Amino acid sequence: MDAATRERRYRAITRTSVVAGVANLFLGIFKIGAGIVGQSYALIVDGIHSLSDLLSDFVVWFVGRKATRAPDLEHPYGHARYETVVTLVLGIALAVVAISITYDAVRRLFEPDTLLIPGVIALWAAALSILIKEALYWYTLKAGEKVGSTMLRANAWHHRTDAISSVVVLVGVAGSIAGLNYLDAVSAILVALMIAKIAWDLVWEAIRELVDTGLSRERLAKVQDTIRAVPGVRDVHMLRTRKLGGQAAADVHVLVDPRLSVSEGHMISQIVEDRLKARIDEIIDVTVHIDPEDDEDGSRSVGLPPRAEALDHLARRWASIPAAASRQRIVLHYLDGRIQVEVYFPLSAYSGRETDAQRLADDLSRALISEPVFERVTIYFGGDAH
Repeated sequence: MDAATRERRYRAITRTSVVAGVANLFLGIFKIGAGIVGQSYALIVDGIHSLSDLLSDFVVWFVGRKATRAPDLEHPYGHARYETVVTLVLGIALAVVAISITYDAVRRLFEPDTLLIPGVIALWAAALSILIKEALYWYTLKAGEKVGSTMLRANAWHHRTDAISSVVVLVGVAGSIAGLNYLDAVSAILVALMIAKIAWDLVWEAIRELVDTGLSRERLAKVQDTIRAVPGVRDVHMLRTRKLGGQAAADVHVLVDPRLSVSEGHMISQIVEDRLKARIDEIIDVTVHIDPEDDEDGSRSVGLPPRAEALDHLARRWASIPAAASRQRIVLHYLDGRIQVEVYFPLSAYSGRETDAQRLADDLSRALISEPVFERVTIYFGGDAH
C-alpha cells in the first residue's frame, strides 16, 4: 500500500469515526432523556447502547491510525491486520448484543408486568434513531468500500444493527401503546437472530484472514491469467496469496526461458508485479520468483556444487588443455539436475578452422566425463558458438 492510499484510508476512517461519534453522543443523550420522560425502559437501554458505541468509534479511529501506518522493521507487511483484529472484536460485540437482546426479550415475555406503557415521545425518538443510524450505515459502508477497509465495513454493519435495535424499540413502543405488550419481545428475538447472523459472518471472515486464507478460486484464476499474459512468461506455479485487512499479498513462481539473462528475468518479474497491482484490486504486495525450470515438486538442481566450487572443478579438469587457459568467461546453467557450461574465448583464439574449434569443444567435454554433474560444454569465439 503506497503512501497516498494509506492517507486516503486514514482520512476516511477519521472522518467516519468523528461523524459517528457525534451522532452517537447526541442519540445517547436524546434517547435516554426521551426514555425517562416517555417511560420507555427499552428506549433508555437503547440510549445507553448508543453511548457505548462511542467506545467502538474511538477504537475504530485509534486502530485506523495504526492500520494505515507504513511497513516498518517489526511489521514488514504493514499494519493492515489491525483492521482484521478490530473486525473480529466488532463481530464479537455484535454477538454479545444479539445475546443480550434475546435474553432481555425472553425475560420480558415471562414478566409482562415489568413492561411500562410508553408515551408518544418515545415513538418519535426511536424513529429518529432509525433514520440517523441508517444514514450512518450507508455513509460508513460507502467509505469502507471506497478505500477497501473491512474494518469500516464491519463498523457500518454495527450502525445497521443499531438501527435495527431502534426498529425493535419502535415496534415495541407502538405495540405497547396499542396494548400488544408481547410484540416488543417477539420482535426483539427475531432481530437478535439477524444480528447474530451478521456477527457470525464478520467473525468468520476475520478468523479466515488471521489464519492466512487466500483469495477465492475466481480471483486466483484472474491472477494466473494476468501473469500468463506477460510476454516471456511460460507458466505459473506455486501461487500463494494471503489477505491483509481487506487487501492481499501474493508470491508466485514464474517459469521463463532458462537461458534468459538475469536482468531480463528481473524485468519480467517487475512487469508481473506491476500488472498484478494494477489489475487485481486487492493485491498490494507481490513477490515474484523467476524459475528456469518447473520446481513445483522440488528443485532438480539440489545438491549441485555452487559456482565457486564448480569453477574449481573445471579449472582442475582443464589444467592439461593449453587452449583452455585463454578462456575469458564461463556461464553455468543449472538445469535438469546437471550443469551446462558455456565458455567464452576471445576471437583472437580462433584459428579460423572449424575443425580446431570443434576439437577444443570435444577436449573440454571429454575432460569432464568423470564429473557427472556437468552435462555438456559449449564454446564461443567472439559470439560464434561451437
